[in-house]
Amino acid sequence: MVVGALPALAFPAPSWWWLAWFGLVPLLFVVRAAPSLRAGALRAWCGMAGYILATQYWLLPSAGPLLLVLAVGLGALWMPWGVAAYLLLREPISTHRSIAALVVLPSAWVLAEAVRSLPSLGGPWASLGSSQWNQPAMLASASLGGVWLTSFLIVCANTAIAVAILNRRGATRVVAALTAVACAVLGPAWFWLGPAPPVGSTVRVALVQPGNIEESGARQAASEELTAGLAGQQLDLVVWGESSVGVDLTDHPEVTTRLAALSRRVGADLLVNVDARDRDGDIRKTSVLIGPNGSRGAYSKTRLVPFGEYVPLRGVLGWATRHTKAAAEDRRRGDGLAVLHTDGLAVGPLISFETTFSDLPREVVSLGAQLLAYQSSTSSFQGSWAQPQLASQAAVHAAEVGHPAVHAGLSGVSAAFDARGRQLAWYDATERGAIVVEVPLGSRTTAFEKFGNWVLWLAVSILAAASVLATRWRITHQQLWHHSMEKE
Repeated sequence: MVVGALPALAFPAPSWWWLAWFGLVPLLFVVRAAPSLRAGALRAWCGMAGYILATQYWLLPSAGPLLLVLAVGLGALWMPWGVAAYLLLREPISTHRSIAALVVLPSAWVLAEAVRSLPSLGGPWASLGSSQWNQPAMLASASLGGVWLTSFLIVCANTAIAVAILNRRGATRVVAALTAVACAVLGPAWFWLGPAPPVGSTVRVALVQPGNIEESGARQAASEELTAGLAGQQLDLVVWGESSVGVDLTDHPEVTTRLAALSRRVGADLLVNVDARDRDGDIRKTSVLIGPNGSRGAYSKTRLVPFGEYVPLRGVLGWATRHTKAAAEDRRRGDGLAVLHTDGLAVGPLISFETTFSDLPREVVSLGAQLLAYQSSTSSFQGSWAQPQLASQAAVHAAEVGHPAVHAGLSGVSAAFDARGRQLAWYDATERGAIVVEVPLGSRTTAFEKFGNWVLWLAVSILAAASVLATRWRITHQQLWHHSMEKE
């Protein structure tokens, strides 16, 4: 029952966002009712392994049996959370342990999400906070402390609901209920009462989606055809999806010339994405901004997908390429983030897997980007949760850094969001097409952009303090017990 309920928390459907605010309660009840500490940790482990399997089932074709290894390994990160839940909420439940649970359990959860978010472990897919992507008021808390703060508030609210049910003391129940309400209203209160981005200029951005086309030449031709059809629409920027160009533009100047002519025809720069072998024989993915006179600059992807674009410890795990669709060859990483400039717009390009990370948009905005532009290719997962999950992350990061974001996919979902994470467009189609979006450039400096991931350090501090207090309590009670035994 618990494992079945949890996957809905991260699935980007408009009617399910609210489930996150009490969907964790059943797992808390299951863990605290375990017959032993070890059993409690095991129940948390199994619950979160099931959650990862359910929300990332679409990895099965590329990861094969490694998906089970991934889920089991990542699920283990929540064992400390399970231990804390068992110790603080088990019978007989006390007021002191109930109050401690309100800060310790959210901290343990955030720490688990942070470790799980390491690029080498697959990145921050399906974090609890990202379940609020389509509720700008609830997501407003991300502008204060990133998606980590939103996760913290959700876990705190779930813990408070559990405490209000379990604890029989009226005063404790009142405190728990007020805590749950406070966690739920913090985001909306900041959304309505906090500073809003100033009203500024707007840009017309076209998102081109050629469809699920396997052959790179045909895919580029489809993108060119769709872009040519946008002529006369007074565009400022045209964004293509990841791997939309299959040849190295340096080695094929005629392609650059053709794209520059297309830029002149539509009256806007083109942000294309090259997935090809370069002169040195390396394969890399590169966002290239094409203006009317040729290339204006480029950015090469810095964070690669484990197994999808490179195999960690290939000498040990290389066997996976024989049984799955794991990368037969490692792609090259870029040297760092970049901001690309049209005549009137600073664009921060990020590519596919990079859409899931919070630190990258924060850094690219600090470099001067006005618009976050994500390019992705999820055609291998056509029709699965992968496509809306990835596109929804653009909303989360727009709210985090207070800057608008657009997401262009080859197929599946292309979307656009303003600086508060409010949806401007959501193009969900399997066939090819293009949408034009009026994107307001009004932006603001958020607390998350200014102070970074302070929530993680707060969580670490809370857990460290709780560990010290628990150790002192245990030592004191052992001393008292020995003293009483000596008297007897």
